[in-house]
Amino acid sequence: MTVKVQNPVDAATTAAAKPVRSPCISVCALNAEDICEGCFRTGMEISRWGNMNNDERRSVLQRCTERARQMGRLW
Repeated sequence: MTVKVQNPVDAATTAAAKPVRSPCISVCALNAEDICEGCFRTGMEISRWGNMNNDERRSVLQRCTERARQMGRLW
């Protein structure tokens, strides 16, 4: 019996190639500051999401977490 062991570099490449998922939770309502009350992205980030690469998406997710904390929704 042979067991195939995946090369860690191949595994990292595969993970990096998967698109970063949208944080959308289907509660789409922009507040007065243009921040979605559901996912904490700006209107511009929402509209650009489909054209962003994974690094840009991860950066948006970090900003979303910060915004959620600032808005008292995450502690």
